[in-house]
Amino acid sequence: MKYNFDELTERRGTSCVKWDESPSADVIPMWVADMDFAVAPAIQEAIRKRAEHGIFGYTYVQEDYYAAIISWFLRRHGWRIKREEILYTTSVIPAMSCAIKALTMPGEKVLILSPDYNCFFSSIRNNGCEVSESVLRPSRNTEELVFEIDWEDFEKRCADEKTTVFLLCNPHNPTGRVWTREELQHMTDICHHHHVRIISDEIHCELIMPGQQFCPMGTVDTDAIILNSPSKSFNIAGLQVANIICKDAETRRRIDRAININEVCDLNPFAPVALNAAYNESEDWIDALNEYLWDNYQALRLFFEKELPHCKVTSLEGTYLVWVDVTCYSNNVEELCEHLLTEGKVWVNPGTMYGPESGKGYIRINIACPRSLMMEGLKRIKEYMKDETKK
Repeated sequence: MKYNFDELTERRGTSCVKWDESPSADVIPMWVADMDFAVAPAIQEAIRKRAEHGIFGYTYVQEDYYAAIISWFLRRHGWRIKREEILYTTSVIPAMSCAIKALTMPGEKVLILSPDYNCFFSSIRNNGCEVSESVLRPSRNTEELVFEIDWEDFEKRCADEKTTVFLLCNPHNPTGRVWTREELQHMTDICHHHHVRIISDEIHCELIMPGQQFCPMGTVDTDAIILNSPSKSFNIAGLQVANIICKDAETRRRIDRAININEVCDLNPFAPVALNAAYNESEDWIDALNEYLWDNYQALRLFFEKELPHCKVTSLEGTYLVWVDVTCYSNNVEELCEHLLTEGKVWVNPGTMYGPESGKGYIRINIACPRSLMMEGLKRIKEYMKDETKK
């Protein structure tokens, strides 16, 4: 089946965070990780059918929910998950907080690879822990801008007796890295040596670009706690569903206790049917989506090469979030993004959201929208930046 990702759908007036939070109606939002594509037809039909019932009481999660998860990850990624290893909750951020609560004591350190998803910082601190940032470095072995782990620094931070958890983003937001099996194994070896537990946020795991291979951390480290959800890949974040995969029964008991303490133990009536339709009936849709996103990325790269050649675009291996070095125009990316919003009428995120120091000089651009909309947003970025250089 062919899908029309070029179709423009009006989202203003639907209480949409991405569009309705804009300060004016003429802004193009390319910030929050939310796609401007209608969801897969099978998901739409499943939700429509459930809505027709007309009663939306408390939801009992049935066995077909677990079977859909197990089948998907086995056939898609070669990862065998057992039914008892799955805990469900409302979204990956609460899942993350529950896992951190279960594995840490206040005052301990949680290691991350910085720049990193901004909610990592808040989730760690909200659990009374300290953030330990191992800063990713641009690779020197490629002409493209690709970020790599500073292994010496990573191990030094793992060796800190206060560090008890490593919180991984796999694939990585915002740099777009899809970590290789070799890299994941090296992380695991270091963490095990220093008795550091791994929590892996894998919410972007289906958004993988051509030539890349996603490797679930659960296939490398059987002690890792994995957080995943169809929400980002299938554009159903508003339906509030996520899963925690944990093999160890005692750790799973502690996480389940944290889920109940935080009162995030119930799903809404539409979440299970949407997950089932995504994992059982929408595989061709996600494959077509990834092809479209890759073409969007290629168009963005060409645009920057021609129109803003002094900016460096990071190689996109996964996600639909492009990390761009704009230090040639400004080191103050917060001010730059504010001016892009108010004067250029395009909304992108400053890199400092993802690390006050590691994100300096970068912006993050969401390309999960019809190509015509993306190109208009890029033209606005170019027009503002070129006007600024003339002053």
